[in-house]
Amino acid sequence: MKFRRALATAAAVTVTTPVVLLSAVPALAAPKPATQALNQPKTYAELEKAAADAAKAYEDAVAAKEAGLKKVKAAMAALDLDTHPLKAAVLAQAEVAETAAADKAAADKALADAEAKLEAAKGEAERAEAQKVLTAAKADAKKAADAQAAADAEEAAAREAWNDASVKASQEYSLVQDAPAKALKIKEAADRELAAAKECVRVPDLTVLADGLPSKIVAGTTVDFSFTVTNGTDRTLTVDPLAFIVLKKTKNMDFLKVQWSNGSAWQELEARGNNHVAPIDAMKPGDHSEVEMRLTIDAAATTAKGFALFAGDASSEYNPCVLGPMKRYDFSVLPAGSKPGTVDDAKPGTVADKDRPTPKPSPSAQGGTSAGPTGTSPTPETVTATGGDLAKTGSSSVLPQLALAGGAAVALGAGAAFVVRRRKTNDN
Repeated sequence: MKFRRALATAAAVTVTTPVVLLSAVPALAAPKPATQALNQPKTYAELEKAAADAAKAYEDAVAAKEAGLKKVKAAMAALDLDTHPLKAAVLAQAEVAETAAADKAAADKALADAEAKLEAAKGEAERAEAQKVLTAAKADAKKAADAQAAADAEEAAAREAWNDASVKASQEYSLVQDAPAKALKIKEAADRELAAAKECVRVPDLTVLADGLPSKIVAGTTVDFSFTVTNGTDRTLTVDPLAFIVLKKTKNMDFLKVQWSNGSAWQELEARGNNHVAPIDAMKPGDHSEVEMRLTIDAAATTAKGFALFAGDASSEYNPCVLGPMKRYDFSVLPAGSKPGTVDDAKPGTVADKDRPTPKPSPSAQGGTSAGPTGTSPTPETVTATGGDLAKTGSSSVLPQLALAGGAAVALGAGAAFVVRRRKTNDN
């Protein structure tokens, strides 16, 4: 997965009118040190897998809890039925115990009666007969007591078996009852790690610098220049060099033509074209790649200002969004036939971090173009830069904020915006 930034530009309705701010986008969070994100112990693929595994484990835990709850409810309901074998055994043994208790009570009464008769007997013969009855009553009472004890024990055993089944069902549910809460904590931790890895990492050593772009260009001429991408980090990166060139305060979309070389032929980019073309798939630490450019300004162009932006969008196995510093080069367009004499190269100025555009997915990540969610022009951005010969807005270090949405550019007579990139060249 790659996250990419997209840029759009604006120009005034006329040469003399001020630049109009039409829209703005939220700035990215403050950059974190490169070492903080590029030295994570897990790769991004590992973090994605961990998050996916944790999410699956949480889903399984929730499903297991729901299934366990249904199971314990069904088990409890079944155990409560009189037809359940364990419940039926309890009921049967309760009846046996109840009968035994009644028999013992009757035997105890018979014993008491026999003892009373023996006490009331008056002659030897009567006392002897009463003694026989008492002896038999004692035997019957003992037998009834033993029977009652056995019946009570059987009933207790039946009830214990029934209770054990209930406890076992509850214990099985208890094993899955707390699992979702534990799995959720693991899932949330994995999600936090993944979210942290997704945050854009700013690396000062991924540089894209222009070479040979003049600070003054005469209308009706063509200039050749280049920019060089250098991976000065300690990680192999997939890099998308970004190049963006615009003329301000022009009235015709055809005044500017930008081309890039694929090594064998010049390729022309359409206005508002894709600002990321053919990433450098595996740029090792210390590698650099040069992109040759050609810029032509129509002779009909009037005096105007222009600027170019260069930066490196990248990803690594640890971070899907790695951004190098963005450089801005301001240049002036002189009327056709002008003799500017010796012209210095445009000087790079740094675009303020708070004004960096929000990264957007590349075509490979989205399955479509990166021009925008509906295939239109890139989302308008504000661009502020320092250094170089910058326009004044009441402060020596602040540029006019520029933003223009797709169709509105034509309605306002805005200048053309061209985004340039080239295929990876052979490493020098």
